[in-house]
Amino acid sequence: MSHMQAHHDGSPLYVPQQAPRLGEVVPVFLRAPAGVRRIHVRSTPDGEPRFTAAVVDRRTENGDVWWRADVLVRNPVTTYRFLLDADGGPRWLTALGECGHDVPDATDFRLLAYDPPPAWARDAVVYQIFPDRFARSAAAADRPAPPWAMPCDWDTPVVGRGPETPHQFYGGDLDGIAARLDHLERLGVNTVYLTPIFPARSNHRYDAAAFDRVDPLLGGDAALARLAAAVHARGWRLIGDITSNHTGDGHEWFTAAVADVAAPERELYYFDAEAGDYESWNGVKSLPKLNWGSAELRRRFLDGPDSVMGRWLRPPYGLDGWRVDVANMTGRRGADAYTHEVAALLRRAVVAARPDGLVLAEHGHDYTRDLDADGWHGTMNYPGFTDPIWSWLVADGVRLPNFLGVPGGVRRRDGSAALATIRGFASLVSWRSYTHSWQLLGSHDSARIRSVVGDAARQEVAAGLLCTLPGTPMIFAGDELGLRGENGEASRTPMPWDRSESWDADTFARYRALVALRRAQPALRHGGLRWLHADADALVFVREAVEGGVLVLARRAPGVPVRLAGLGSADNVYGGAPGLAPAADGAVTLPADGPTFQVWRLV
Repeated sequence: MSHMQAHHDGSPLYVPQQAPRLGEVVPVFLRAPAGVRRIHVRSTPDGEPRFTAAVVDRRTENGDVWWRADVLVRNPVTTYRFLLDADGGPRWLTALGECGHDVPDATDFRLLAYDPPPAWARDAVVYQIFPDRFARSAAAADRPAPPWAMPCDWDTPVVGRGPETPHQFYGGDLDGIAARLDHLERLGVNTVYLTPIFPARSNHRYDAAAFDRVDPLLGGDAALARLAAAVHARGWRLIGDITSNHTGDGHEWFTAAVADVAAPERELYYFDAEAGDYESWNGVKSLPKLNWGSAELRRRFLDGPDSVMGRWLRPPYGLDGWRVDVANMTGRRGADAYTHEVAALLRRAVVAARPDGLVLAEHGHDYTRDLDADGWHGTMNYPGFTDPIWSWLVADGVRLPNFLGVPGGVRRRDGSAALATIRGFASLVSWRSYTHSWQLLGSHDSARIRSVVGDAARQEVAAGLLCTLPGTPMIFAGDELGLRGENGEASRTPMPWDRSESWDADTFARYRALVALRRAQPALRHGGLRWLHADADALVFVREAVEGGVLVLARRAPGVPVRLAGLGSADNVYGGAPGLAPAADGAVTLPADGPTFQVWRLV
């Protein structure tokens, strides 16, 4: 039977002041079993440890004790941890959990005095669209294909690997997206994220040829204005995609730099003065790397209403923020280390253009050193969410070529290992950054979740975790239909609007119900996270908020029933299992069948 341990997280239940200012004294709360005799909070103002005794704030009916301590927000990032005196000796409590030995400060809880992310982001459910593959308007047929393109019919199979891959051109456009927003409405999402929309020489458009206009193949500037108006009319948000690390070799800045060594554009990139060669993203010569040591580059990206970052956030377009491509490499090159400075500058430029703008970073691996620094509001949480969920739910016999470049494909791991990964990454950033990061089961850069897990039952478990764990859910267009793809390029599948027989209607219904559940339960959007149980085949946690809590069971396979003490009764609100009622010993027993995903509202 699982028992209560001491718990604290950064949610409003434990930290009522979610946007502290420098110099403010913030109360923090900790819930502990009755056996804990004394608690101190340790903070490190200006780098020097300081201990403050906590006091008992209240006691609960089941015997738990809520303690309160005050933390001075002395620094922009103020760290703190708890020292517990109880039977068995003193223990530390950090964001990684309880520990009976001394541990470094890296996993301490954090309070941020920087301006918070926009309030709307905590309620967002993001839908990612790859414009070339989502929908075509009638006008698309009249646009001649560019020289780089291989025109394809909408039902032409995607070439997932080969020289044709970046050149297959399906002709999806922005007016096509606007015409299909009812599908997004039915699904329940409220934020649209578009991969790049600037002119380029590929279907993915990460090789931008300009930043000051929308690709005419997508309908141009006017089509973006129409789409933005349609999205905003529904009360939704629209996020763009900017490449701050590189441009395409067809970009007008780069062609000017190549044509004239004395051109002002020369300093925007990394040129070898002797050899004439240039740095590029991962050695791909069509993607020359931008030099953020250049004052001119900073001016063009950041300064004024017509800057790269600001122009598209203003009317008539009104983007609500940017997802920043290759944020992990932006500003990094050899001895150059501008990343945190650039992140702060980009965020400042966005907020200057619109105070409620979002700046979300791409990281394919460890992002923890790049958050909490007054820059990115959050990140795409591939390593702390996608990877562990894949590794836990991957189907037997699935042999994907890689996971975001890691050789050997997806490693199969049990629930305890998956949980260790989730907690490990979450413990190294603030609660604010963690909860404002995008959790995703896949994207245009990865295999599709259906190809990873193999069937609808396990995809439901994955989607359930997507919608119930902290963070912003991001759904890649087509996942809700059960589409497949074994790598990023093969996953860029045209939406089968005219082939409804290929839709998995049950999967769509489950995604729709899970998104609605998230919207209906405040604890799933604003609540804390307390892990209760993990074994090879089951993960159990509770999301707690001032308004109430929910209990979540995710099972990949049948197993031993999980018994939990101290929860009380609960009504099932997703999955169809019976309600829970405590037995004579006060414990509830969760279903042992699987795969299954079940959610109960605590009463």
